[in-house]
Amino acid sequence: MPYITRPSRQSDYKKFPTSCPIVIDNGASNFRIGWAGEYDPRLTFRNVVQRPRHKTTGETVTIVGDHDPALMRYFDCTRSSYRSAFDSNVVYQFEIMEYVEHPVLMTECVCSPVQSRSKMAELLFETYGVPSIAFGVDAAFSYKYNQELGLCNNDGLAICSGFSTSHVIPFVDGEPIFEACSRTNVGGYHVTDYLKQLLSLKHPNHMSSITWEKVEELKMEHCYVALDYASEARIFQKGEKEAEEKTRRWQLPWVPPIEESPSEEEIARKAAIKEKQGQRLREMAAAKRYSRITELENELQGLEFLLQQLENVEEDDVPSFLVETGYGSKQEIESAVVKVTQSLRKAKGEQVEIEEKLEPSNAEKFPLVNVPDNVLSPEQLKEKKKQLFLKTTSEGRQRAKQKRFEEEQQRERQNQQDEEKRLENPELYLEQLRAKHRELSEKVEQRKRLKTNGARTNGNHNFSGGVGRGERLNAAQKERMRLLTTAAFDRGKGEDTFGVRDEDWQLYKLMSKDNDDDDEGQDEDEAELVRVTSRLQDIDPTFVAKPESSSFQPIAEVPRYRPLTKEDFQITLGVERFRCPEILFQPNMIGIDQAGLDEMTGISIQRLPSKGNGIEDRITSSVLVTGGSCLFPGIVERLEAGIRKIRPFESPIRVVRASDPVLDAWRGAAAYAAAAQFSYQTFSRQDYYEKGEDWLRRYRMKYTV
Repeated sequence: MPYITRPSRQSDYKKFPTSCPIVIDNGASNFRIGWAGEYDPRLTFRNVVQRPRHKTTGETVTIVGDHDPALMRYFDCTRSSYRSAFDSNVVYQFEIMEYVEHPVLMTECVCSPVQSRSKMAELLFETYGVPSIAFGVDAAFSYKYNQELGLCNNDGLAICSGFSTSHVIPFVDGEPIFEACSRTNVGGYHVTDYLKQLLSLKHPNHMSSITWEKVEELKMEHCYVALDYASEARIFQKGEKEAEEKTRRWQLPWVPPIEESPSEEEIARKAAIKEKQGQRLREMAAAKRYSRITELENELQGLEFLLQQLENVEEDDVPSFLVETGYGSKQEIESAVVKVTQSLRKAKGEQVEIEEKLEPSNAEKFPLVNVPDNVLSPEQLKEKKKQLFLKTTSEGRQRAKQKRFEEEQQRERQNQQDEEKRLENPELYLEQLRAKHRELSEKVEQRKRLKTNGARTNGNHNFSGGVGRGERLNAAQKERMRLLTTAAFDRGKGEDTFGVRDEDWQLYKLMSKDNDDDDEGQDEDEAELVRVTSRLQDIDPTFVAKPESSSFQPIAEVPRYRPLTKEDFQITLGVERFRCPEILFQPNMIGIDQAGLDEMTGISIQRLPSKGNGIEDRITSSVLVTGGSCLFPGIVERLEAGIRKIRPFESPIRVVRASDPVLDAWRGAAAYAAAAQFSYQTFSRQDYYEKGEDWLRRYRMKYTV
């Protein structure tokens, strides 16, 4: 069953005779209904219908107009949305209108399709049995009502900007000239939708708060029409003081955070939880360690048992025995025993001693390195070349490993010394550490610039970037480049024999970056900078490291947490205040290729069937602006300036706003229906059944009664 608000007193229905007409302003935004001759409508509600389901019974109910939040909590609205009976001010869903023995006067948009008028007449006659009905244009009723008030003349122009469309209707001798009217499919709905889109893009974190109803409220409170759109936009673009004064802010609900220090009980509780978690982690680590030790002991016993069995195997049967075990030789099994033993000691926490005697020497690993070439076969020469390469690579890895170990020990000793100095005089130590950090940072940055731009500078000590690659290389890098070029040149002469001779591997060592003293010095400075930076971060809470200061270790800057403030919960309306209503004059801003309100005025004047006798001047001297979308401040001045641009010099132009742009259409219709001649403008149910739809096509109301 439909829910709809009814008059508060049932006796109100008995005050009016059966012949008293009912006036309905069937607008796309709001539905207004009342009795003829009254000043205000009895009912006003949103012209929408929703059909949700009851949460308990599952019954589908129909809710018309505005809903009561206390009522809606009993219904499931997730699968139902508001539906309107209109499509651009034309009724097309008549089943929604099914919601009176009195004549009915109903408003409609200008040049409404005959099918829409026919369906509405069919609904009123056949469903509700009304005795007679009349249709009239809402903008015409508003103009005639304001004419009675003395705001406009007998000849004039009505500019009606409604919810979904805007119309311009000329009036000559008090009657609308529908042949000269203009229409644009832009109205208040589009302004609200455009404002909602802009605010959602501007404040994506508060999209749930930017509802349609709230945006509609913000539009009516804060939006205005700029007299000169380009000049107004430049004010906000330059960020002048006037722009700040015109900016409005909507404060969302926000509760300032209250920082409370934890109590002693809370601290003790957290400490107990932390200790319990630590104990659990220690128990898990101990169980994992015990499992690892047991696994290694079993593996070691298996390898020792395998060696014992290998001692009892005859020499001829050793290869087949090893194939079954998966090992290639006795030395491989012994090496596995050594590795498992070291892993077991490490798992038990014992000191692991590196036994050099168990590690095979270079002579055992690479037996062909020291053998002369003249005693080797071609296959052995290839194997020797391979062993030379492996030997050089192995020695390089060992040197790098030893170097890292020594650097780690040096770093630990340095940290111990720094800690002793810090304990002696913390302030002096911190000052010295900061000075050292600045010195190292400048040195590293200078080397980076030299490496990028070269060592040559001009008189102003500005680094020049227009140098060649050779000028950016130091001595060691130039020598390496020369050796590489020579080796490449020799290689192109014939067969590739590089690596066969010992001199080739000496050349390889010279070309290695390990011998670049300058690079080593640079690495030392950068490593020291890393150590000093880490040290400062540990002891100085105010120190912030610069990621760009070290190219060797890029560090992504982690955004610092900033507590939310009151400003973070504000919706700002700046340029949106006049940008959104501007689509009434420039619909192309939202992709609608149609004329604006001022341009439509010129089009309607050009479409007048009879020109001359000063009719254009009389029309432009009485321009009435009506409709809900003409409530924006500045729209009258903007229309006057726009019409003045398309009219001849010194043409009389006067633009006025209706006394009540929202209700004047209903009030004009109510006054018209209360007149004695209204009955001659209606058609009855009998006329409808006898003459049919073709008579509705030729029906036109006379507004001068």
